[in-house]
Parts: sequence; C-alpha cells; structure tokens
Amino acid sequence: MSKIAEAGRDARSGWLRSQLRNIAPFVTLILLIAFFSLASGSFATLGNLQNILTQISVTAIMAVGLTFVILCAEIDLSVASIANATGIVVAYFTLQDASVTIANVPLPGWVAIAAALAACFVLGAINAFGVTRIGIPSFIMTLAMLQIAAGICALLVRGQIAYSVPSLIGTLGARSLGPVPWIVIVAGLFLLAGHVVLRYTRFGRYVYMTGGNRAAAEYSGVNVRLVLAAVMIISAVCSGVAGMLGVAYFGSAQQNEFDTYLLDSISAVVVGGTSLFGGQGGIGNTIIGLLVLGILNNGLDHINIDSFLKILIRGLVLLAALVVNVYAQRLRAGRTGA
Repeated sequence: MSKIAEAGRDARSGWLRSQLRNIAPFVTLILLIAFFSLASGSFATLGNLQNILTQISVTAIMAVGLTFVILCAEIDLSVASIANATGIVVAYFTLQDASVTIANVPLPGWVAIAAALAACFVLGAINAFGVTRIGIPSFIMTLAMLQIAAGICALLVRGQIAYSVPSLIGTLGARSLGPVPWIVIVAGLFLLAGHVVLRYTRFGRYVYMTGGNRAAAEYSGVNVRLVLAAVMIISAVCSGVAGMLGVAYFGSAQQNEFDTYLLDSISAVVVGGTSLFGGQGGIGNTIIGLLVLGILNNGLDHINIDSFLKILIRGLVLLAALVVNVYAQRLRAGRTGA
C-alpha cells in the first residue's frame, strides 16, 4: 500500500514539475487580479477590462508571430521595427492633409494596404533567407533587420509625423463594433488563427517538431528550412498588421513609435510559459502572458505607483519568468535523461 502511495506521490510530483511552465503564469495572473481588485475599487470593472484588452491588442498581434518563432527555438528582434516601418509605409501611400509636408505618394486605400503588407512580407522574407540559406543566426539577422527597418522609417518620414491612414485601417484600429473595439476583435482573430494552426494542422506539428528536436525533425522528413522561413515571414506579417492598426490606434505614424513593443511582445510569449528552447508552449500560453503584462501595467497605474518603479517591477516579472523557463527546461531534460 505504501509503495502505491509513494508511486502516486511521485506521479503527482512529476506532473507538477512537467506543468511548472504552465502553472506559474496562471497562478501569477490570479494573484495579480486579486491584489489589484483589493487595492483599487476601479480596477475590477467591465470598463477597465475593455481598457486592458485594448491596451494589449497591438502586442497580441505581434506576439502571435513571435510565438511561432520562439516555438522553433529562434528569436525575432525586428518585430517592433517592422511594425513601425509597415505603419509608416501605409501612411506614406495615403493622402496627408496640407499640414504634413512629407513628400508621399497617395494611392487608393486598398493599394496602400497591399503595398504595406508586401513591404512587411519582403522584410520577413529577407530575414528568412538570411537565417535559412546564408546560415546567419536569427538573433544577428533580425538585429540587422531592426536597423534596416528603422532606416526605412527614417527615410520615409524624415523626422515628421503623418496622421492619415486608409479608412479600413482607421476603422479597425480606432473604432468599435458596439462596445467592443475592432482592434480587440482583430487581435482575438489572430490569436484564434494562430492556435488553430499550431494545434490542428500539419504545419503546426512541424513547428513543434522543429523546436523540440531539429535533427529528429529532419530525419522524419520535415523540411526544417521551409518551416523556419515560414515562421520568420509569419512573424513579420503579424508585426506589419500590428503596425498598421497601431498607427490608427495612436493616431499618427512616426519614427520610434513602436520601440517598446519589442520587449512587450517577447515578454508576453516568455512570461506566458512558451519555452525559449523551443517545442513547448503555444498561443494559450501567450494569452496568459499578455493578460499578466496587461493587468500588471494597468493595475500599477490604478494604484498610482512611481513610473520608474513600474519599469523595475516589469523587469523583475520578466526575470522571474525566465528563471521558471530555464528551470522547467532543466526538469524536462532531467526526466528525458538529456
């Protein structure tokens, strides 16, 4: 009987260790909700929930693409710059009012959107080519693309600010369908699509196989180069859509507008529990990470904490998530004897 009880305890302990990466972010989310609900009477309201969802929507769209990349044990440091460049491109091809002196090229709205999507696709394809064909590590390749995209931003706006975007982008980025902002709906659709692709398609299985064990994936017949190229392009296109909607949401297109979104989007994926070592995690984890960061930022504003301390707390939360991530990977390696 004692052996059975001991085996049961071992099984429960093993399950807890295996689920540490998923449990820790969820517990963190519950604790944050409880703390801020008690600390501020205006936090736990439907209106504030809408604010939180709206505030994380741009990050959410970018984080969908990053989830694909990180699941393959790669990284994309260019997401924020590509978002910025795409938002500026769509404004560059939109007629601006007389107060804006940018020498832009006005085009019909759908053409401007198509040109912006083509731009982020090309930037993603360059990332993909550098990583898969030349063999540049994704960290270095996307760091270079960060500078290239930033240069495109500077070249097009030349330090000025553009305000006009196509009407479709303006609607999706800044207006609502009843009480629900369109940008929240778009973010939800991107998260849903990413989850379906990762969990229920062959390509999704290939993403997990590539991140879990690249050599085994290749021996199984998976075209690892094609998978890596695809996730780099997916990341760029998601960033581009986020950039276009973000320009409408902010009300302007300008240099360095999305700089903070690089850390935010990576943090959302990692804080949620997706493994930096690949093969573990998914969109569900990213949603938890987004909510943790969104509630943390919003809640700290509700209790009027010092803005500099807010930055420190965000950094500590990210560090804690990284520690859990690495520790969970060690436990996994210990179980498999790796």
